Amino acid sequence: SRFGFLFQGAALLQWLTVGDNVGLPLRETTDLSETEVDRRVREKLALVGLSGTERSRPAELSGGMKKRVAIARALAIEPHLILYDEPTAGLDPVLTEQIGTVIADLKKLRITAIVVTHDLNLAATVADRLGMIHEGRLIESGTPEQIWATGNPVVRAFLSTQMKIPGR
Repeated sequence: SRFGFLFQGAALLQWLTVGDNVGLPLRETTDLSETEVDRRVREKLALVGLSGTERSRPAELSGGMKKRVAIARALAIEPHLILYDEPTAGLDPVLTEQIGTVIADLKKLRITAIVVTHDLNLAATVADRLGMIHEGRLIESGTPEQIWATGNPVVRAFLSTQMKIPGR
């Protein structure tokens, strides 16, 4: 079974084009022809809304575009599972929402996704089930609705830190 990984910082190789970054795992781990690699690169970039960027360099991309290239690279091997490590770290709220939408849209591909995040808005957007780890242990798991309704004091404390409005 294959799995993809999205690193927190996208981990794109700056000396390679976008297309070469996405195609790298295919060239390194498969016997696919260059024609098939190129086809799959175009297909996966289209899935994340980056058609036509194959010849761009990572330095020419915004932070959100880099994350989407990294998602396309993870998708290139046609994984059964993708592990996302803080996929929205370092992004502004607009780009964070875009990445959340991309991850949510990828549910259609029926790829299992494990998303490690502290961003509750992202978690609510992409998750069917959530788990909270505290001090190395899983202390709560369930649907987003179950997590938001929990009586667990540690989970409640974490949830209460989100979206505080000063003076209210």
